[in-house]
Amino acid sequence: MIFKAAVGLANEGFGGDPERVGWLVAIIFFILGIGTLLPWNFFMTASMYFNERLSTAEGSNTSEWSNGTVTPRKDYYFNNWMTLLSQLPLLLFTFLNSFLYQRISEKVRIAGSLVFILICFLFTAILVKIPMDQDRFFYVTMATIWFINSFGAVLQGSLFGLVGLLPQKYSSVFMSGQGLAGTFAALAMIFAIASKADKEAAALGYFITPCVGTIITLLSYMLLPRLDFARYYLKKDKSSCYEVETANQLLDRGKMSSEGRADDVQVIWVMAFCVTFVFTVTLSVFPAVTVDVKTAYGKKWEPYFISVCCFLIFNVMDWIGRSVTSFVCWPPKESRVFPALVVSRVIFIPLLMMCNVQERSNFPVLFHNDAAFAALMIVFSVSSGYCVCLSMSYAPQFVEPKDGETAGALMTFFLALGLSLGAALSFPLRAVV
Repeated sequence: MIFKAAVGLANEGFGGDPERVGWLVAIIFFILGIGTLLPWNFFMTASMYFNERLSTAEGSNTSEWSNGTVTPRKDYYFNNWMTLLSQLPLLLFTFLNSFLYQRISEKVRIAGSLVFILICFLFTAILVKIPMDQDRFFYVTMATIWFINSFGAVLQGSLFGLVGLLPQKYSSVFMSGQGLAGTFAALAMIFAIASKADKEAAALGYFITPCVGTIITLLSYMLLPRLDFARYYLKKDKSSCYEVETANQLLDRGKMSSEGRADDVQVIWVMAFCVTFVFTVTLSVFPAVTVDVKTAYGKKWEPYFISVCCFLIFNVMDWIGRSVTSFVCWPPKESRVFPALVVSRVIFIPLLMMCNVQERSNFPVLFHNDAAFAALMIVFSVSSGYCVCLSMSYAPQFVEPKDGETAGALMTFFLALGLSLGAALSFPLRAVV
């Protein structure tokens, strides 16, 4: 009854003007954006919990995991493997999603992925209470990360294709929601660390939180096709199926139409390069390198240092960077300055490697102070969010409206490619620090 009442209220007075209820669709896409990256962010910010489980005696998970300084007895390279096994299925299943467009309906892909992600998170929450030896826990956790990100890839690719059918501002809102997902995860971890509750109970509550978020995301998606505003755009421009040939054309050079669009999409390959390069740089050092930075101050601050200066700062600033594109879009999409700005971000790799990363054997420590590390993280994350959002928002503008979903799905593949390349690069970069 409440669901039907909300639909009726949203559609009341639509009267042929879709913008009158566009704010509700924007809120829904913001929530959907949060839901797509909640799984990755909750696993990433829980690295202290996982490292503690991998450092305790066999069959035990009762020691302190909130002090932020636990080092596993056996070096599992958890942060590197977590990043890699999160991004490889994202790349693989984003590619497979191109074929799923033809064979599986949008509702099944999106709703089905959310249901399976919910099941995986419930399993992770239950696992908190199950004693397990280190090796078995590591492999089970890696398998869970693989499956969650496999379904997350299908979900993200489908939603990027969907939002590509709407005006550009909705792509910005969707990506802004993705940026905020990490902020929720970082705050949840800080509350878990500060909690006076038993550490098992804190971890259990931490993993139940994304279960609630996934349910809200599913309900939001179910509401979307019932709104007149959404139907106006989704049925107006949506092609009957996804053609692989169209994706090939989108990367080719072609002649510009009289309306300023490229018939064969002359410059979408530039946006594809930009989104790939941004995430390659970002994932090469975050979190695999940045999570090992140590504070220069006392033990009272130490438990919160990584959660605040690494995860919270990154996610808040990344969200701000994405959100700014709703008001300012510079450089323009045709400008050569934009790809140059993207490439310039490579400077953050050596700068962050020269922060107080421990243990280290090669690079000198140039930035000992916590404030220097925090300042670098601010610029690093703002530029990441801003450049990614511009790339993803600009790409559909180079295609005809009927190809908007195709462009969105194609760009998601290159997004996943950047994430995977960055994750693979994180292994040698962490090794040479």
